[in-house]
Amino acid sequence: MAVVAELSSSSSYIKSTRLHTSQLSISSTHLSYLRRQTFRPVTRPRDATITCSVASDQVQAPIAVQAVDPKPKNDCYGVFCLTYDLKAEEETKSWKKTINIVVSGAAGMISNHLLFKLASGEVFGADQPIAMKLLGSERSFEALEGVAMELEDSLFPLLREVKIGINPYELFQDADWALLIGAKPRGPGMERAGLLDINGQIFAEQGKALNAVASPNVKVIVVGNPCNTNALICLKNAPKIPAKNFHALTRLDENRAKCQLALKAGVFYDKVSNMTIWGNHSTTQVPDFLNARINGLPVKEVIKDQKWLEEEFTEMVQKRGGVLIKKWGRSSAASTAVSIADAMKSLVTPTPEGDWFSSGVYTTGNPYGIAEDLVFSMPCRSNGDGDYELVKDIIFDEYLLQRITKSEAELLAEKRCVAHLTGEGIAVCDLPEDTMLPGEM
Repeated sequence: MAVVAELSSSSSYIKSTRLHTSQLSISSTHLSYLRRQTFRPVTRPRDATITCSVASDQVQAPIAVQAVDPKPKNDCYGVFCLTYDLKAEEETKSWKKTINIVVSGAAGMISNHLLFKLASGEVFGADQPIAMKLLGSERSFEALEGVAMELEDSLFPLLREVKIGINPYELFQDADWALLIGAKPRGPGMERAGLLDINGQIFAEQGKALNAVASPNVKVIVVGNPCNTNALICLKNAPKIPAKNFHALTRLDENRAKCQLALKAGVFYDKVSNMTIWGNHSTTQVPDFLNARINGLPVKEVIKDQKWLEEEFTEMVQKRGGVLIKKWGRSSAASTAVSIADAMKSLVTPTPEGDWFSSGVYTTGNPYGIAEDLVFSMPCRSNGDGDYELVKDIIFDEYLLQRITKSEAELLAEKRCVAHLTGEGIAVCDLPEDTMLPGEM
């Protein structure tokens, strides 16, 4: 039983209310559950003191009220407040070890699409249980409760636990995957340097939290923009986690490039392979048609319009998000969620022979001559264990190298702009131009 003391606004006395918990035991599947319904008390500062304005013969001294944490660390949400009989669960031999997935910005539109894809087993398979830790802000807390209610009502058999909260040091505990979606959008009149600083502080703090409490081999996918530099900030603040484990999402750009090549060639998109997005998730990104293939043939042998490839194709991929916003009045939340799921599947599923995928990864040790100590989108392969290797059999021409160099210069400038957040000294912002994607506005 929990006791909450609450000051009545209409009378001069302290009212104590007892909140009862309920227990439920189920054994039909060799599992014992403990269900605990949690009520949120009025939030008060720790060690709060309440003084009543009443006559001295009624109250002789201030009344100290023990602060109650609205979401204790071991709390959980609704039907997911369950404790499993682990031995019985092992006896069934039907479940793998639960994967802990933390999602920031969990009350946003991208997450609203992504969470249900994850819970359905689309990414990790139909025999892989998962636990979700949903991170939001104080302002979005009730929305987080709504998200958890929807997950509850969907009856996903693989979803064994849901926790919601606003403290990354609690939510990131033992995380195997961290999907960092939440970030401040760019407001009217805001310079890119300003957005780099504001969002950089968010990702610096989340990097520290991951470093402190997450699994030492946690895989991190940064979606919040500017995602390449945010990923760099995050990894710099998490020295215990391998830098190789951090990714900036460029899979949506890859998917868009495949779509445009398929449309131009008159084939279905699954005929397009070996598509690379090089560089930054900005309008300096480089969709690589030189190494891409259609039906196993080099793109330039199938699409012989060089001008279209260099100008229209590249621009369509770079500006696709802005066109969508203009048409629909909202950003590409659903396709972004699909691309996050695709990026995860590329790491947990062996890459088809001869193919590869794009991801923004750490450049140190890369075979392409790209500046080290950046997060730069490059071609990757995976054997399905969550790790990856960079593809070595890549060809370059002058056009491709010039474009890659331009994106590299932009990321080097962004890195100088956030030096105060990466432990590399005083920030100097000399961004060459504003190349922000429309979806970041």
